Amino acid sequence: MLEVTLFAVIGRFQNFLSVSQKASNSRMNALSIFSGCGGLDIGVESAGFVNIANIEFDKHAVKTLESWRDLNNKNNRIIDVDITQINPIIFKGEKIRLLHGGPPCQTFSLIGKRDSLEDPRGQLLFEVVRFAGVLKPKAILIENVKGLLSAPDEKGKRGGVFESFIKELTKLDYTTKWAVINAADYGIPQRRERVFMVAMLGKNNFTFPIPTHSDEQEDFSLFPLLPYESAWKYIFNLPKPTLKGIKENFPNHVDVTPERDAERISFVPEGSYLSCQEDAPASIKMSLSKKDTTKYRRLSKIEPSLTLRGGEIFYHPTENRYLTPREYMRIHTFPDKLVLQGPIRRRSGNVKNLDQHRQVANAVPPKLAEIIANEILTVI
Repeated sequence: MLEVTLFAVIGRFQNFLSVSQKASNSRMNALSIFSGCGGLDIGVESAGFVNIANIEFDKHAVKTLESWRDLNNKNNRIIDVDITQINPIIFKGEKIRLLHGGPPCQTFSLIGKRDSLEDPRGQLLFEVVRFAGVLKPKAILIENVKGLLSAPDEKGKRGGVFESFIKELTKLDYTTKWAVINAADYGIPQRRERVFMVAMLGKNNFTFPIPTHSDEQEDFSLFPLLPYESAWKYIFNLPKPTLKGIKENFPNHVDVTPERDAERISFVPEGSYLSCQEDAPASIKMSLSKKDTTKYRRLSKIEPSLTLRGGEIFYHPTENRYLTPREYMRIHTFPDKLVLQGPIRRRSGNVKNLDQHRQVANAVPPKLAEIIANEILTVI
């Protein structure tokens, strides 16, 4: 199967293989797998790596990656093929220094069924091992939900998936370090905890960067950390969003709030949530209980956002509407010149592939990716 796939992929990307060996040796080449809309890629490139290719299967995320590449006149290839059908040997001559990506994480999430390896998406994590075994990059950078650390394996052993993953990398002579990182601790205006893994071939001299920001300020500290960044600081100067179906005056800055939802939003004060609003009628609160503290929530003007999600979009701090995809991107530290492609889902509707809000919610904040990639670059 792999031999057939190899010939098919080599034929498709023949031009890619003609890159000169000399050019490859002089660059810090990186290969992006499970690229999504490019959060890790933008950060890794900002740190000084050169992405030679992106592997991504979602059609809307692929279009976003293509628009970013075309805007920046990059030569990296975007390969929209199921990663299990790709033989990594096609990249063998490129001297990959860094392999990076964010394998699908829904099956490991603490929210939901947690099917782990029973869900095919969970098995994709081990594609990292397969690629590393062939390409032997100096470093591997992986991001995932922190639920991966406790996800059960096929025998039900708690943490078994992660343990098996690390063992497989160890067999390839990789030493892995990991940490649960809150993006807000590094100046991103969002409380977002994810596990980051950095594996080094042989000895691992990598250390995770020291936090620069904190929610608790200590006036007596000799080197006090900066206060958390507010989401409002990143979105307040955007123009008024356009309505869906009308030509955008700012890319991806589109309001998709249904009229009924706008009424519900009007009952939620800044920084609060719907279930605790005593004056909201039952027809507005519906079946919410007081435990529903993260649902139907409006952002604060002085705090970071909670973790951005794709299923439920937070409310704007002052206007009775959902955050737009562009506001999501600002809070996630994406550059304004990146333009998301694909549909913007009305909050009551469904989209089979990744809509714009989900593309952002599934990505690594580029600024955080750059900070970690800088540390990796220093080591290798």
